Amino acid sequence: MNAQAPHRPAKPYRRPKKDPVRILAFEALRAVDERDAYANLVLPPLLKKARENSGFEPRDAALATELVYGTLRRQGTYDAIISACVDRPLREVDPPVLDVLALGAHQLLGTRIPTHAAVSASVELARVVLGDGRARFVNAVLRKIAQDDLDTWLERVAPPYDEDAEDHLAVVHSHPRWVVSALWDALGGGRAGIEDLLEADNERPEVTLVARPGRASTEELLTALGEDGALPGRWSPYAVRLSEGGEPGALDAVREGRAGVQDEGSQLVAVAVANAPLEGPDARWLDGCAGPGGKAALMAALAAERGATLVAAEKQPHRARLVGRALAGNPGPYQVVTADGTRPPWVPGSFDRVLVDVPCSGLGALRRRPEARWRRRPEDLEGFAPLQRGLLRGAFDAVRVGGVVGYVTCSPHPAETKAVVEDVLRGRGGPAARAEWIDARTLMPGVPALGDGPDVQLWPHLHGTDAMYLALLRRTA
Repeated sequence: MNAQAPHRPAKPYRRPKKDPVRILAFEALRAVDERDAYANLVLPPLLKKARENSGFEPRDAALATELVYGTLRRQGTYDAIISACVDRPLREVDPPVLDVLALGAHQLLGTRIPTHAAVSASVELARVVLGDGRARFVNAVLRKIAQDDLDTWLERVAPPYDEDAEDHLAVVHSHPRWVVSALWDALGGGRAGIEDLLEADNERPEVTLVARPGRASTEELLTALGEDGALPGRWSPYAVRLSEGGEPGALDAVREGRAGVQDEGSQLVAVAVANAPLEGPDARWLDGCAGPGGKAALMAALAAERGATLVAAEKQPHRARLVGRALAGNPGPYQVVTADGTRPPWVPGSFDRVLVDVPCSGLGALRRRPEARWRRRPEDLEGFAPLQRGLLRGAFDAVRVGGVVGYVTCSPHPAETKAVVEDVLRGRGGPAARAEWIDARTLMPGVPALGDGPDVQLWPHLHGTDAMYLALLRRTA
């Protein structure tokens, strides 16, 4: 009689552990993917709800934020690594599974979370949001990824630089190839500059405040934040940089609208338009694309100090309401109107200064909106072009002879910057053709590496700002 193997009782079913931090990060990534949402809009309400319902601590919020933004920034790199670890094309892997894998890859390769903790936490997340079957797949893939560090993986999955420079940079620095090519063209120069720029796009940007003149001061903000809480801005006289973990909403000046969150590059271009030399009256200013209101609020405060009036125009009603909230309490006169700058309601030639921060690809703000790099396509630039030219022509129609126009984009792409201005200035004989350049560099004192002029391009890796472009022009006839 054959001896039978002893019977082993089945392991009892264990409920997956719910990790509120990783579940929240997963929910944010799903919203970004499914609804084309932006993380900077999705994450704050999720964090607020978690604080209220789950007792989220500041460190929990910090980890959730890092998981979401880190995963989005390095998505291209992680996709290449995950692809090397699965037996099917990534397009055949369900998107929710890919999100869990990418979150796990970021914990393994982009944070200091111990390997065993990163794998086990990701598998538990998969059990909660995907089920036990797909959790086993997640476990197998992440264990493969965990066998090597990031540098080793990049040597394996990125083509050599000498064979395909753009594809190498795209994989190593997690940007679509066409974006690498476009940024390289805009930047010029060799390998070092483009690598510095791409690396800067993947860094967490500082939170920068603006003290709106006449309403708050940098000294007030620095005092309220304390020595360890903030530093003065690098370039803007109105800027204060928060230390890591600083909370803008905790400041009275921010809650009261006397200060706000605004990138230092955005401050610099608005101040340059306000300070450009002008002959004759300086009483009426226009922000022709004012939503969501950051530049308008700064310009309104500057205008109030000179007794000027700002008209802030925004085509989209919901964004016009945001502008109204940003300007509320401004000490000087202002007006918020819902209007299309290409078909404006105002009398031509009725403004002394006009700013148009035109809709664009947003390639200059990839630090803040990392998901934008994966959504944009080269053909999108063609879609923006008619609107950008139309808004700049409308700005020239709106400004008086001798007045100043500032053309601004949050993109360094040549098709959205100098090409737009030069095309409009060629002008086909209309008022837009009769203008002269103002050297914008002279209006950013102390800021280095501003190029050959007369226009200005700011860069994340050189200035610590978004890649803002500014062309200043004076209407001459």
